Amino acid sequence: MITVKNIEEAQQQIERVVIRTPLIPLKFYERPDTWLKCENLQRGGAFKIRGAYNKISRLENPKGVVAYSSGNHAQAVALASKLLSIPSTIVMLNKSVPQKLEQTRNYGAEVILGGETSQEIKERAEAIGKERGWEIIPPFNDPEIIAGAGTVGMEILEDLPDVKSVVVPIGGGGLCAGILSAIKQAKPEVKIFGVEPEGAPAMLRSLEAGKLVTLPKTETIADGLKPVRVGELTFEITAHLIDNIVTVDDEAILDAARHLVWMEKLVVEPSGAATFAAVRSGKIALPEGPAAIVISGGNADLGRMLGMTTE
Repeated sequence: MITVKNIEEAQQQIERVVIRTPLIPLKFYERPDTWLKCENLQRGGAFKIRGAYNKISRLENPKGVVAYSSGNHAQAVALASKLLSIPSTIVMLNKSVPQKLEQTRNYGAEVILGGETSQEIKERAEAIGKERGWEIIPPFNDPEIIAGAGTVGMEILEDLPDVKSVVVPIGGGGLCAGILSAIKQAKPEVKIFGVEPEGAPAMLRSLEAGKLVTLPKTETIADGLKPVRVGELTFEITAHLIDNIVTVDDEAILDAARHLVWMEKLVVEPSGAATFAAVRSGKIALPEGPAAIVISGGNADLGRMLGMTTE
């Protein structure tokens, strides 16, 4: 289990590097007292820098680091490594969003396209790490990664102390596990809802089975929420603490992204819009009182976003 102390220590470790992102009230939405936790405004464009920097900055004299990612963790590891003057190699999906590939390279990382699934790039990264003697920086299934992500939950509690519900996206489960650990230990009465794409429900299927399940494939526009398997630790924490998990389809995600771009003036990638999509489409009935919707990232494929298609 990740303790509040672990998360407080992570907060101290990363406070000079990360942005304390704002809670912004939804202006054009019928439910009052609904707030967006805008990690799309974070360094690296997503919440991932919190865990990556917390992990990498604690390593003792590393030769280098290796990570595997669909994009946001890639950028976070590349940025954290650059700030710490540590060489980095990132194994990414063959079909990664071009902007995420480019930005990862811009931060100075070596980028290798290593497979079609999250499991394939994981295996490739582990082989590189073993060959070079470099440290592996996992995207979600790691206590220091989860504790770093948990600082999002801590900030929500500090900035919205009367919060009654929080909506969190689930990919590999690191952000969800971190926020659950931060909030449920401090205020167990707060309802926390997880959201997955319909085409990538790895956590939901695992909870239904009562054990980790590996999906045969995932298919969704939300590229940051499509691992075929969640982590052992993230599964354990989520199974113990989550109130409910729902799924949303790609059209609902894009409708939510349109609203956020056009009405709220926020650039949000599909993975970041999934939470608002679940609320907006009625998949989640929020209890009365202040609600925080976590917008996990803003590294959008602008060509696709402007066209707003699933092609």
